[in-house]
Amino acid sequence: QVQLVESGGGLVQPGGSLRLTCVASGFRFRDYIMKWYRQTPGNERELVAGISSLGGVTNYADSVKGRFTIFRDNVKNTVYLQMNSLKPEDTAVYYCNAPNFGSWGQGTQVTVSS
Repeated sequence: QVQLVESGGGLVQPGGSLRLTCVASGFRFRDYIMKWYRQTPGNERELVAGISSLGGVTNYADSVKGRFTIFRDNVKNTVYLQMNSLKPEDTAVYYCNAPNFGSWGQGTQVTVSS
């Protein structure tokens, strides 16, 4: 059974940083692409970042390029999203995704506000 468990969200001031963590289980993590999405009320989930199975290839939404970094630890079965220079418009629920399995975590709330 594929499980994804996110953590690390919270309230942060504009310009601050957070690191989100997603721990995966139930599949051979190191073989698969992983992604982070976010969603605000009334809107569809938006792709934020993706990373290849070995971590050598990453891609980002234009809105977060240069501020967010996705990386993974295939020993710990964990994918991370380092978020710097946060803006109020980054406020959302952030979800970890394993696209090959159509699986989602429960989400973690990120709120950027002064």
